[in-house]
Amino acid sequence: MDLYNTNTLIDEQTGNLAFKLSHFEDSCQFCDTNRHNYYSLIWIKKGRGTAQVDFQEHAFTPDTLFAMTPYQPFTLTEDEPLEGVVLHFHPDFFCIHHHHEQVACNGVLFNNIYNPPMLSITDDIRNKLDRVLHQMRLEVQKAEMAQYELLVSYLKIFLITTSRAKAKQQPEVLEGLSDEKEPFILQKLKNLIETHYRTKHSAGEYADLLNISPKALAKITKNHFNKTMTNLISERIIIEAKRELYLTNKSVKEIAYDLGYDDEHYFSRFFKNNAEISPTTYRETVGFARSTA
Repeated sequence: MDLYNTNTLIDEQTGNLAFKLSHFEDSCQFCDTNRHNYYSLIWIKKGRGTAQVDFQEHAFTPDTLFAMTPYQPFTLTEDEPLEGVVLHFHPDFFCIHHHHEQVACNGVLFNNIYNPPMLSITDDIRNKLDRVLHQMRLEVQKAEMAQYELLVSYLKIFLITTSRAKAKQQPEVLEGLSDEKEPFILQKLKNLIETHYRTKHSAGEYADLLNISPKALAKITKNHFNKTMTNLISERIIIEAKRELYLTNKSVKEIAYDLGYDDEHYFSRFFKNNAEISPTTYRETVGFARSTA
């Protein structure tokens, strides 16, 4: 099945990439830090290596699929030559939030900092996914009537199939997606942290938003994550702080302010306590200053 061509659609109104499907036979496009404004699905068909996603390392083997959200920094380092397929799509082309009821990949494939951003492509879905990708490639080349609608239909099949596979392989990703009260609270909590981590830093604030007691919230987070609320909030703040230190030239003071800290020195101590390194040292060793030197 020929997937060796690059097939791209550009949004005529904005000039942004809307949809892109391509084959790769090396890791050059992934060896430097990637941080795109679109979703990326990277299917490693051959080769092994290590992925660094949000500053956490994940070893991968053949038939691993990575799902990256917009602006999520990642690199792939190969131990063996890589070969595979990469599918990019812009949120304007297909918004996983608007189509959540139809696809249900938000929180499973994408936007879940609590689970690895990857799954294994097993024998039972490999051929199906290859056929869908082949149909996508043909449709991009046609440029006929209702091209967008058909491409979105194929994309939905791909997302639903891989979301189901990940849910089977990692059942914990479904916590919070059922109708039971406690898992519902978990998912709502994840969404609240993602929305408010820049401005709300205390467990009590999230307990108030959930309309439960701090003690009840502490029990839930301990049972499901084996972490405290403070741990969960701090982890999200540190991820964003590392992103800003790594990818921008903002001062530590600016980053601290953006993350809800008026006192730069307090923020620096907070960062060092959680990352075991100061913000300045982090930037000098792995961040913006070094990458532009």
